[in-house]
Amino acid sequence: MDSEPRDVDLQVGSLPVAAASSSVARVWCMCNSSCRISLSPLDPGPHFKGVSRPCLACAAPRPDGPPHSAAAPAPPRDWARPEGGPGLAAEVGLAARVSSGEEAGPAWAAAGTSIEGGGGGRASGRQRGPCGRRRQRRPGTAARRGGEPSGAGAAAGAMPPPKDVVKIAIQMVGAIPQLIELQQTKPLASVLKDVCDAWSLPNAERYALQYADGRQTYITESNRGEIKNGSILQLATSPDQEAERLYSGIQSNNLDVKTDSLKKLASLSQDVTFAQEFINRNGLKQIFSIVEEGNDTGEMLVHTLKAFMELMEHDFVSWETLSAAFIKKVVSYVNMNAVDASIQQLSLSILENMVPTSRLLFELVKKEVTLDRLLTHLQVTDAQLQLKAMALLIALLLAATDAERRDMMDYLREKNIRQFIHKNIIHSSEPLGDEMAHYLYVLQSVSLNLCERRMRTSMDPYSQEQRELLQSLRQTAFESEGEAPASNFSTERRRSLCAKEFRKLGFMNNSNPAEDLRHAPPGLLALDNMVYFSRHTPNAYSRFVLENSSREDKHECPFARSSIQLTLILCEILHVGEPCSEVAQAFYPMFFGQDHFFEELFCICIQLVNKTWKEMRATQEDFDKVLQVVREQITRTLSLKPTSLELFKTRVNALNYSEILKLRQTERLHQEETLAVPVLELRERLKPELLELIRQQRLLHLCEGTLFRKISSRRRQDKLWYCRLSPNHKVLHYGDVEEGVHSPPIESLPEKIPVADMKMLLVGKECPHTKEKSSGKQNKDVLELAFSIVYDVEEYCLSFVAPTRYEFCLWTDGLNVLLGKEMTSERTQTDLDVLLSMELKLRLLDLENISIPDTPPPIPKPPSNLNFCYDFSHAEQ
Repeated sequence: MDSEPRDVDLQVGSLPVAAASSSVARVWCMCNSSCRISLSPLDPGPHFKGVSRPCLACAAPRPDGPPHSAAAPAPPRDWARPEGGPGLAAEVGLAARVSSGEEAGPAWAAAGTSIEGGGGGRASGRQRGPCGRRRQRRPGTAARRGGEPSGAGAAAGAMPPPKDVVKIAIQMVGAIPQLIELQQTKPLASVLKDVCDAWSLPNAERYALQYADGRQTYITESNRGEIKNGSILQLATSPDQEAERLYSGIQSNNLDVKTDSLKKLASLSQDVTFAQEFINRNGLKQIFSIVEEGNDTGEMLVHTLKAFMELMEHDFVSWETLSAAFIKKVVSYVNMNAVDASIQQLSLSILENMVPTSRLLFELVKKEVTLDRLLTHLQVTDAQLQLKAMALLIALLLAATDAERRDMMDYLREKNIRQFIHKNIIHSSEPLGDEMAHYLYVLQSVSLNLCERRMRTSMDPYSQEQRELLQSLRQTAFESEGEAPASNFSTERRRSLCAKEFRKLGFMNNSNPAEDLRHAPPGLLALDNMVYFSRHTPNAYSRFVLENSSREDKHECPFARSSIQLTLILCEILHVGEPCSEVAQAFYPMFFGQDHFFEELFCICIQLVNKTWKEMRATQEDFDKVLQVVREQITRTLSLKPTSLELFKTRVNALNYSEILKLRQTERLHQEETLAVPVLELRERLKPELLELIRQQRLLHLCEGTLFRKISSRRRQDKLWYCRLSPNHKVLHYGDVEEGVHSPPIESLPEKIPVADMKMLLVGKECPHTKEKSSGKQNKDVLELAFSIVYDVEEYCLSFVAPTRYEFCLWTDGLNVLLGKEMTSERTQTDLDVLLSMELKLRLLDLENISIPDTPPPIPKPPSNLNFCYDFSHAEQ
């Protein structure tokens, strides 16, 4: 008597296929006619292809060909565990539920084989006897109804998979993808052999696995630990085979083959495994030959130079090994006019990488690529070519000695580079990119650091040149009194007269004013500023000195003492003498509108000191208080980023002492009104609601995402990557992006980290990518902006360097929210204070005799015409 037909309902996760797909195909199993399979047509699986594998439901072998007839022989009763790999559920990523006319597989259920083909639990499902009667469930057997587990077997099935096993998909062109459980402890060669055997591919050693998305990195024993559950891999030619094929292809006489090979080489060279294989075959020598011969131009040369750049990024080969012929050829592309812009961009990038690695290469590039040529490239309309030219200019400045840097900056000043940058880059129609903003910051920092030598040099009282500079201050201020009569005086009389005049100038040691300038910093830089002020604005200088000379002693503003202290304040505000940050982008636009920026800024601020001194009616005892107010006036005005020194002068003078007092009083009243006991109680009641609002804002910012820059210890990289949180707050998506892409769609970011796998957040010195650079001189800006996410059981790290402190605060807060921790950044406290202040003012608003309307006010009628426009671009001119 024929047995009752058995239905196998395959499930996707906890949902049956029928629930996941509106169209379900029912087909016969290839083992016998009493087994029927329900499969989604979206992924028909091996049953439609006749793959010779055991059947999942009954463990009978399925030979190639059409399904068996009803008269097919029954499977052997002593059939144990299926051979040839996991069952159908493992292949198509489904969970099965079996109901059969007899036990689910004669020996399969008895042997305790998992329905998923990989576990050791018993088969779950309803069991019936030979005549269809319901059989009593044996102890330890799990039953599932509607996908819900129960009993001890269900508890075992709910356990997470081992941490050294990941479920992945492997695809190949023209073949059905395989879904396997990858044992991380199993040698990669064995995994490849199993994959190739499943597709009947010989010579498994000729193949390799690589990621299907993103950069398509090859999987090796060293990086296989980075494979995550759900990763999609593809079977590709092994790196050594691919390297051999492309090495032959770039030597082909067929231009099409050669071009395609170079294009593929430029793409694959980003992978470190392939790059090593290609370099081991002396592939760089062949690239050198292509460039040195100079026969190939256009697209072929672009791919060649790009491949060279990617291969050199891995640091397998020193830049010092480059031949002189190769370097001169690359230099010629920079110096030629009729060359494709892409070739010039790549050539400039190669030279930029070359300069910091060797003193010899720096001198060679500096000699071959003149500053005039770089200035020519800065004047083009191509923004990318401008950027690469600026990058090479900055690399040359940073690699030069102090004397060379000073000469280069003097030459650039003669060529009016600042005015050109101010007009054609800062105020161009195109928005300023982050990379260009960083280079402008570095150029500003390098220029200001030229003052460091004078700032750290004390005055030498025996130096004739310095004594003459000091005497010129006295002569310029008191020239109306004349020196001729003093020459008739005795030595003692002249000495007494000079001491009196130096006292009027504001020197504390009037008998030997050089002593006032012995302290460094500011050292001789203060003397230089005083001399510049006296020579370039003699009227303002004389008015300052003579005006204070006629006051009572206790109310006079000491010019020399104020100048020395003001110079020190400006050095601190402008970070003179500090190393350039690797990530900072904060530059002052007005810096590029003036050649002698520091000196001109001093001239404005020293007059501000005198003005504030009079407004405060200060005495000598108030000197420090006056300078504190001046510092506040300067910093508040600089924070507004004025576009010119004239605009800075207007704004800083408008911010007089009375305005400073109002600002301070407002801040003090704000503190006082928030310290009352009832107000403090109200604050505590409002805090939870406002903190939740801040949390939502942080998560929303993470969902919008941020563009991060990859930082290398060798140089600032051009490569960018983007990270954003999924709208459901469950997954972090990230991946590499191209320059100019500001908000890529979430689908274009191949890498992802489940929020559930995140373990902790590291910041500053705790981050692994800052510890790796601990051997060198660390930059404090990088430490302040660095943070890392530790995730997964293996404790991998995803490391960040935020573009700004604002982004650092928002991201660390958002990640702490996802981890269920408190937000700890200073931005949280600032935002909370602002929101609390606004809410408190609304709550405490006096509404006496004010009627609150029940309905909102009506919307006004639109204007009669819309012919109005205001141009903000000239508002600050």
